[in-house]
Amino acid sequence: MKKLVLLGALALSVLSLPTFADEKPLKIGIEAAYPPFASKAPDGSIVGFDYDIGNALCEQMQVKCVWVEQEFDGLIPALQVRKIDAILSSMSITEDRKKSVDFTNKYYNTPARLVMKVGTQVSEGLAELKGKNIGVQRGSIHERFAREVLAPLGAEIKPYGSQNEIYLDVAAGRLDGTVADATLLDDGFLKTDAGKGFAFVGPAFTDVKYFGDGVGIAVRKGDALKDKINTAITAIRENGKYKQIQDKYFAFDIYGK
Repeated sequence: MKKLVLLGALALSVLSLPTFADEKPLKIGIEAAYPPFASKAPDGSIVGFDYDIGNALCEQMQVKCVWVEQEFDGLIPALQVRKIDAILSSMSITEDRKKSVDFTNKYYNTPARLVMKVGTQVSEGLAELKGKNIGVQRGSIHERFAREVLAPLGAEIKPYGSQNEIYLDVAAGRLDGTVADATLLDDGFLKTDAGKGFAFVGPAFTDVKYFGDGVGIAVRKGDALKDKINTAITAIRENGKYKQIQDKYFAFDIYGK
């Protein structure tokens, strides 16, 4: 009799477990090469704002997160062949990308900036960039912006596989500068020893044509997952979890207006 009672209690406890135990894991693509958004800790684990936001969203949706590392320019192809279910890797919402994927609402929004040697003068017209070697991440919105806006002004655009490779060549003098997300540049380069002697120059770049309406999470076209994630984004914004994560990395409101 005791065994029957015990088995009954166990059955009830299993039924009462969070629903994510029975849900299909959510495979999220990320490139862990962009501190403070995503990078690798000394033990090889992923850390950063994007990673923490993703885990908070999975917890809110009661699904298990499975993180799949991928180079940035391979993320959309990986999504399309169902290697992953979503992309959470500081991907800006742009009209061009909307042709291939659906986006959730934004989960943050920051401008793009140029970084060059301290004292470099760059005006609003950017004429001073003529003949300068500017590094950009291959496949990023910053590459498109650089090719369509900076190259016609005479800048030499140099694509790289990762932003970390760009930092190395900027510090070594093989590049005159780089254009990327302002927060990424500040935390990933300017605040490091390698970034000493470099600074933001010129104007902030916010043109919606290139930089979209903020950074969102990409899913496959027509996937109902988009609505579930949107609901979860709203929830963590309202319950304080978003601010808790934001304050861990930034001293300002990264969500934007």
